[in-house]
Amino acid sequence: MANRLAHETSPYLLQHADNPVDWWPWSAEAFEEARRRGVPVLLSVGYSSCHWCHVMAHESFEDRETAEYLNAHFVSVKVDREERPDVDAVYMEAVQAATGQGGWPMTVFLTPEGEPFYFGTYFPPAPRHGMPSFRQVLEGVRAAWADRRDEVAEVAGKIVRDLAGRELKFAAVDAPGEDELAQALLGLTREYDAARGGFGRAPKFPPSMVIEFLLRHAARTGSEGALQMARDTCERMARGGIYDQLGGGFARYSVDREWVVPHFEKMLYDNALLCRVYAHLWRATGSELARRVALETADFMVRELRTNEGGFASALDADSDDGTGSGKHVEGAYYVWTPEQLTEVLGEEDAALAAQHFGVTEEGTFEEGASVLQLPQREGVFDAERIESVRSRLKEARARRPAPGRDDKVVAAWNGLAVAALAETGAYFDRPDLVDAAIAAADLLVRLHLDERARLARTSKDGQVGANAGVLEDYADVAEGFLALASVTGEGVWLEFAGFLLDHVLVRFVDEESGALFDTAADAERLIRRPQDPTDNATPSGWSAAAGALLSYAAHTGSEPHRTAAERALGVVKALGPRAPRFIGWGLATAEALLDGPREVAVVGPQGHPGTRELHRTALLGTAPGAVVAVGTADSDELPLLADRPLVGGEPTVYVCRNFTCDAPVTDVDRLRTALGVASIG
Repeated sequence: MANRLAHETSPYLLQHADNPVDWWPWSAEAFEEARRRGVPVLLSVGYSSCHWCHVMAHESFEDRETAEYLNAHFVSVKVDREERPDVDAVYMEAVQAATGQGGWPMTVFLTPEGEPFYFGTYFPPAPRHGMPSFRQVLEGVRAAWADRRDEVAEVAGKIVRDLAGRELKFAAVDAPGEDELAQALLGLTREYDAARGGFGRAPKFPPSMVIEFLLRHAARTGSEGALQMARDTCERMARGGIYDQLGGGFARYSVDREWVVPHFEKMLYDNALLCRVYAHLWRATGSELARRVALETADFMVRELRTNEGGFASALDADSDDGTGSGKHVEGAYYVWTPEQLTEVLGEEDAALAAQHFGVTEEGTFEEGASVLQLPQREGVFDAERIESVRSRLKEARARRPAPGRDDKVVAAWNGLAVAALAETGAYFDRPDLVDAAIAAADLLVRLHLDERARLARTSKDGQVGANAGVLEDYADVAEGFLALASVTGEGVWLEFAGFLLDHVLVRFVDEESGALFDTAADAERLIRRPQDPTDNATPSGWSAAAGALLSYAAHTGSEPHRTAAERALGVVKALGPRAPRFIGWGLATAEALLDGPREVAVVGPQGHPGTRELHRTALLGTAPGAVVAVGTADSDELPLLADRPLVGGEPTVYVCRNFTCDAPVTDVDRLRTALGVASIG
């Protein structure tokens, strides 16, 4: 027997390759081994930047005595939830149904047939706070397996039957209309935290997809309230500790209602989604803060998450070496400051200024007298040049601290989100380097993650593609990224690749009868049930993302099957939007696009002509929800929207159409601004 994780591509699994536990990766062979030995399976699910996963690993999986007990009585299987979201989703649903809560690390005991019968998350090495120790749990499960096997089988069978009964039946077959979207807005207003921005209580997560809905709703209806909620939430987050005031980029969530103390891990998906949100907020309002945060977040992604192959790494850890020489890893060590540390770097006078500007206090806002940097004051009170000097010196000093670890695997879906964000941010702010970074990541996805049948692999690392098949969110988010690139670059190849991916969605992920979507393909590995979750949580659900990408593709191409599939998929938003708007933000944003058309914008003119460039950028700056843009020469066959679009009077010209009707072509930027709801931001 031996630990089998050394050759895996997942950084999380590799972190466990030296454990004395005889780990198996998720595989048919592991379950075969459990059947052969007649023992249950311990399934342990986590991810590389998860704080409590590290804690449990250190306390239990690195402990020789615990490992020996595990090896004698169980087959232990380790899963990276980011590589296998399908395995994670199926068993997390079981954990939540049984215990009313879930989280990571997830600890589940299974029969050799993969049926779960006992659940938990983190277990301590000794009993505490009413929790049994991990060893007590192992002994209890082993005793039940040995002495009450029939009972265990009965429980496992019942759980699997209950899960099968939860398959989503949604009555609404048509997409939401004005009424449902107005009800969703009302629901959000009720849960809105007017004093602090955001929704609900602590912990507070950045509601990026809900903000996209609010921005689109405001653009379509003129709702001041929706725009205000979006604007105020974005401002509070950007001034809080959840935003890295020195290096840009956002942490995963805030542990308090005020956005002060973050859970320090930085995820690619949050930063991609928020970069795009702030760029869209700037597009709607011209807010200087939104512009700064969009660009700093884009620069953070390129600087700190970009891999040698041109893709984007998954995450930076919350924990890092505390720098004392003890080798101890502490959460937030890289990011927090004491007044003494400020003085050491800046001298007394500038340290006092920095403490006031960034809200660093004697007692601290975090642990052990340290503070998370935030911007409690309004801007404009301080000497901007002096603050910039302080910032850059602190950033330089911080760069000498031991950096948090990086999870280097490239996840297709999250890279798709990054491609969309960087392409649009680069286009809005005239930063061709950001568009180039988006193209490089998209190239990697095509070159490495797509096979000859245009099937997607979920992950790669160091230029090696992983063995796990892409799930619905991979196909949908990568298509979303390619569609954004098509609008920004005018290159038809990106629309073509999006089409290949969305054809897989139509054939392999859609339930023909109901129009519902599954998270795994019809020909994917069979688990105890086929996962299916329409709710948007940390990222758009595969379901919402697919609806959005299908709708955009249909607007680009006029494809009826894609539009019909998008409309049918939005039936779930009609059902859930009014009831749970916080958890279906991207679905609501897509429904806004459907109600607006979405508009199809064709910009025709000579390549490189200043007039073509100006009209193209103006078109991209339109706030009309979900508008798609094509740019090219009058005789181009690159993109379907350019067909039969002549120049008017020999000048670069724009055609705006929706719902099978077109406005008169325009050659004037101001008229185009009016037609597309472009804010006067230049």
